Amino acid sequence: MPATQEAYGRLLSEARPAVIETGAQYDSISGQLSGLVRKGRSRTPEETRFMKLLAVLVGDYDQRNALPPARMAPEEALRFLLEHSGKTPADLFSVFGQRSHANEALNGKRKISAEQARKLAKMFNVNPGVFI
Repeated sequence: MPATQEAYGRLLSEARPAVIETGAQYDSISGQLSGLVRKGRSRTPEETRFMKLLAVLVGDYDQRNALPPARMAPEEALRFLLEHSGKTPADLFSVFGQRSHANEALNGKRKISAEQARKLAKMFNVNPGVFI
């Protein structure tokens, strides 16, 4: 086996990457990915290949668990993110100021302002455009 394959094989056997199913696994893989990204140009070709694999695993988890499907109405995206994050409508009061405003936004009866979109984006770690 060529040296590069051996080095890549060692990375795989040490990390044992697999499809991410839990938040703890996500945090672990994301941490490894961040470390490799920070290495920048000092990464070996094997580490770059491994980093790309980790990015695919993280992206797959995000797609399945955290990010709303594209072209979703703002209120649908908000409901989706609430459901998948474990947060409740009560968690939105700090963004909307009143229970009725949060409920109206969830039901599509109140538009989400740019400032509210920024706060929601921070809360759910997504792009503010999801809510506009």
